[in-house]
Amino acid sequence: MLITIALASTIFFSVPTDEARGRVALYLGVTMAPFILLAPVIGPLLDRVPHGRRAAMAGALLLRGVLALVLASAVAGGGTLELYPAALGVMVCSKAYNIVRAAVVPRLLPRTISLVKANARITLTGLISAGAAAPVGAGLNVIGERLPLYAACLITFAGAVLSFRLPGKVDLARGERTLHLAELAETREAMAREKDDGGRGGVLRAEGSPVFKALVANASLRALSGFLLFFLAFLLRGDALPGLTAAFSLGLVGVAAGTGNALGNLLGNLLRERSPELILLGTLTLALIASASAALAYNAFTVVGVSASAGICQALAKLSLDALIQRDVPEVVRTSAFARSETAVQMSWVAGGAIGIGLPLHGSLGMGMACLLVLLGVVGSGRALLSASRRGGAHPRVR
Repeated sequence: MLITIALASTIFFSVPTDEARGRVALYLGVTMAPFILLAPVIGPLLDRVPHGRRAAMAGALLLRGVLALVLASAVAGGGTLELYPAALGVMVCSKAYNIVRAAVVPRLLPRTISLVKANARITLTGLISAGAAAPVGAGLNVIGERLPLYAACLITFAGAVLSFRLPGKVDLARGERTLHLAELAETREAMAREKDDGGRGGVLRAEGSPVFKALVANASLRALSGFLLFFLAFLLRGDALPGLTAAFSLGLVGVAAGTGNALGNLLGNLLRERSPELILLGTLTLALIASASAALAYNAFTVVGVSASAGICQALAKLSLDALIQRDVPEVVRTSAFARSETAVQMSWVAGGAIGIGLPLHGSLGMGMACLLVLLGVVGSGRALLSASRRGGAHPRVR
């Protein structure tokens, strides 16, 4: 959050809207194009060194702190070219940290808490921390534009120290393997022979599997989130919601999205006994109704509604995808499956953001595009998820 505030003040708020769109597009292009190539490599690379998870987490945090200092130098220079590769490095380190953390959490999980519930709590804690850091970062930015980045550096260094204080058991690798194509084929064949399980082997790339359809649904909802973030940021900057100022409009949709995300994680705890496929269908339906309503009647109420709905649906969909991976993907390849799914949904967010930057700034047109993004997810996964949810009682669920 501190780094985001510092970068936003440099490439978004400090320049006119047209120039800001160009800067943000350049930021996405320069940082995300290499990231698309690097992201699929990060997971398997980290899986090859499973005995150093604490060191990997600490190293990712320390490098992010160092890059925050590089960004501080770039910001002081008015947004020089080094800002973009440094931002790419921050993204790569963040991705690496999240992948390692996903492998660490099951080893620290109390017996009375499910993995889905633990992930929901971790996500909610992160949202609360980001919410607390936002006003601090904004205040520091008023005093000095580099101060949020200095604060981010200190926080990452503290996180590195805490990483080394984790129990030693997180560095134990118990039969983990990476998700190579040969293993993928073996897993597919082995699970196809499991008649009692209906051949549902939990193969991430098997197009008929609930996990693959859940990934399609998540990609659609994450694209919606990325699209709304960038489209509304530029639209409301120059064309505020009816009856509101531009600053208040931006703040309102931002709070709605953040609150929706937090609410989605809270609901994830309450709905953890439900079929993940059924939850995914519910999220797609809610997002479709909200976006269609905003397209038909563009006003403050519907725009805030679609922003909040996107936050709720994104959080619930991600928890459901995690539950399906845990339930259907064999343990020996589960860590890599988590890594690959994270990469896929991140790329979907970038694609949605790119559409939001390039689309003409017209409210109803934008909400129509948002509706289309969700509709693609419904068409691509709705029928399969409905069928899977109907026969879900025949399959064990991980709690």
